[in-house]
Amino acid sequence: MICMGGITIKTNVIKKIACVGAGIIGSSWAISFSLKGYPVYLYDTGQDNLDHAKKSVINNLKILQKNAIITRQAAAEAEKLITYTVHLEEAVQNVQFIQESGPENYEIKQNILGQVEKITSPDTIIASSTSGLLITEIAKFSAHPERCIGAHPYNPPHIIPLIEITKGEKTSPEAVECTCDFYVRLGKEPIVLQKESLGFIANRLQMGLFREAVDLVTRGVCSVEDIDKAVTFGPGLRWALLGPNLIFQLAGGQHGIRGSSLHMNPSAEKWLADMAKWDKFPDGWPDIAQAGVDKEMTNRSAEFGKTNEEIIQFRDQGLFQLLKYHKKI
Repeated sequence: MICMGGITIKTNVIKKIACVGAGIIGSSWAISFSLKGYPVYLYDTGQDNLDHAKKSVINNLKILQKNAIITRQAAAEAEKLITYTVHLEEAVQNVQFIQESGPENYEIKQNILGQVEKITSPDTIIASSTSGLLITEIAKFSAHPERCIGAHPYNPPHIIPLIEITKGEKTSPEAVECTCDFYVRLGKEPIVLQKESLGFIANRLQMGLFREAVDLVTRGVCSVEDIDKAVTFGPGLRWALLGPNLIFQLAGGQHGIRGSSLHMNPSAEKWLADMAKWDKFPDGWPDIAQAGVDKEMTNRSAEFGKTNEEIIQFRDQGLFQLLKYHKKI
C-alpha cells in the first residue's frame, strides 16, 4: 500500500482493469491483462468498434495458442474475462487501474480523462498509452494529476514486453512505483523516463533511423526495399538481442565501448556531418514510401508473407521465437 498526497495506491489489490479505447492497442492490452487473470472491461464509443475488437482478441488468442504460447484452456479463460461495453461508467466505475488508448490527440485524451475522473475513485491509476504526447498536458485539467501516468507499449502490447513509463509535472513517485510494479507482475519490461520528452525513448530512436532512411531513398542512394533489407539482415539482427551500447561494448573487445568510440568517432563524425538534419518530411514521401513498400511486398517470398495479414503472422511468429530466447514467454 502506497500513499501519495493523501491518496492511497494499493499495489497488490488491483483486481479489475478498464481498457478505454478498443482499437489495435486497446484490444491488445485487454489480452495482456486477461491472460494474467484480471477481469477487463474493454470500452469504446461504438458497437462496431467493439465487434471488431472482439474478433481481434479471439484471433490473437488463437494465434498464441497455435504457437504454443498458451493452452486452449488459458485462451478460453482469458476470453471469458473480457467484458465489452459502450458504457463508460460500466467500464471504469469499480476498477483500480485504467489503460487509456484513445486517439493521439491532447483534447480527446483530456476529455476522456475528465469523464473518467467523474466516475472513478481518486486512487485509481490512469495510464495513457500515448505514443509521444506529454502527460503534463494530458493531465492539465485533471482533479488528481498525481495518479496520471504515461505507459506507452510497443505494438502489439500482448507480445512485446517494453513499456515506456512517463511522468508529468504532478505525477507522484508512488504512482510511478506502483505502475512499474504492476507491469512487472504482468511480465513486462518497464523503463522510466526521468524527464518528459516528446516521443519518449524508443520512438525517438526509431524516428531518427527512419529520417535517415527517408533521406537515403529521396536522395537516390537506395530503394525502400534496400533500407528494409539493410536493417533486417544487418543491425536489426543484433538489436533484437542487444541494445546499441552493449553492441559497441562488444565491438571494442577488451577496451569496451570506450575503445570502440575512440576508434570509430573520427570516421563516424564525418557521417554525422553528412546525415539528414531536416524536421519536415520531403514533399511526396507518403507516395514514394507506399510505392516502394508495394514493390517490396510483391518481391517477398510467399513463405514470409506478401500481404499485411500474412506479414503480421510472420512477424508474430518471429517475435515468439525471440521472446522465448529472451525467456520472456
